Amino acid sequence: MSITDDLKNALSAVVSGVGDVVSTTENVTKDTIVKTLQAGGEVAATGVAVVGSLVSEGVRAASSTGASTAQAVTGLVTGSIKGVKVVGGDVGATATEAAKGAVKGAQDVGGDVGEAAVSAVEGAISAARNIGEDSGELAKDAALGAISAADELGSEAAGVVRKALLNAAALPHDIIDALLTGKTE
Repeated sequence: MSITDDLKNALSAVVSGVGDVVSTTENVTKDTIVKTLQAGGEVAATGVAVVGSLVSEGVRAASSTGASTAQAVTGLVTGSIKGVKVVGGDVGATATEAAKGAVKGAQDVGGDVGEAAVSAVEGAISAARNIGEDSGELAKDAALGAISAADELGSEAAGVVRKALLNAAALPHDIIDALLTGKTE
């Protein structure tokens, strides 16, 4: 997998003023996922498991070029979901794994895990709109992935991610509140 090299090259051009971080990471990620999963043959749960590590690598690549981690996460998650949709995989599981990879990648580069979680959910919502899926369901899947990753990283990261998700104006609060409190209205 050369997503790191592909992203570094693409993002270096973006950082030097040639384009948009979100759409660049989205396109490179989608193409990489499609190539990776098609090369592997059958798309099963194992195919989706690749997504988390690809997104983490993408966050590291973006960070190393000086690109915005938040923008990169949005593009990485959107591109992952779109790529898996192309090859007929489980987009819900992809949203979860991509968000996990985003939060873990942000932690690895010393980035803001809360911002990464919010960007991951925004990326899932964007992908849902583009591929005709339920944006609420993909937002929920991504939020669960972000929370799961943060819990694995420890109580400080878990608190930061939960607070960021609750306070993000752009996210569907009914869904986030229900996830974090267990209550539905």
